[in-house]
Order: sequence, then structure tokens, then C-alpha cells
Amino acid sequence: MSREPEAPPLRYRKHVFVCMNERPADDPRGCCAAKGSPAIREYMKRRAKELGLSDIRINQAGCLDVCEAGPALVVYPEGVWYRCETKRDADEILLVHLRDDGRVPRLMLDRDEKSG
Repeated sequence: MSREPEAPPLRYRKHVFVCMNERPADDPRGCCAAKGSPAIREYMKRRAKELGLSDIRINQAGCLDVCEAGPALVVYPEGVWYRCETKRDADEILLVHLRDDGRVPRLMLDRDEKSG
């Protein structure tokens, strides 16, 4: 009887994907980039380093398809989705979710949420 090989260890404890999608200015859905996601991503990368979160990876993502609710990000491996509009929001996600393994309910997107 053959056994499945064991999964390799995670390269990062948590992986954050920040939507950086750009749509035309007249698109009714809007886009995360126009709502400030590039600055949020850069801030989160810098703050993660300052906080010593070397086991966290902050990456850019293409469209996460929650344009109206953005700027959006998703944290894996949990698959928790957040709206992150300010540095305060980013700090709360970094400290509560990424550092302390909690959740930030006030920023979490509902599964079916399309607009805030």
C-alpha cells in the first residue's frame, strides 16, 4: 500500500495577498489600486519587518473580485478576507491576526460581500 508523501513544511507561517488590481477610472466597480492598496501593501511590508514578523510574506495580488469592498487583502492559510483602508487597519491586522493569530472582525469581509 503506497502512502502519500507528507506535505513539506510551510515556507511562511502566513501569506498575505493585497489586491493591486487597476481598472479604468470610469469602471463602476472601482478598484483596489485607486483606493490606496499600493500604499497599504508597502506599509504592511515595512511594518512586518519592524515587528520582526519574518515568517510572514506580504505579496501583491491581481483582482480578488471584491472591488467594491476594497482595498482588499486575504490571509492564508486561513483564507480570511479583510478590507484594509488605513495604516491603523493594517497595524491591527498585523498585530492581531498575523502576530497573535486572532481575527479583526470589524475589518473582515463576509463571504458574499461585494460592497462596503
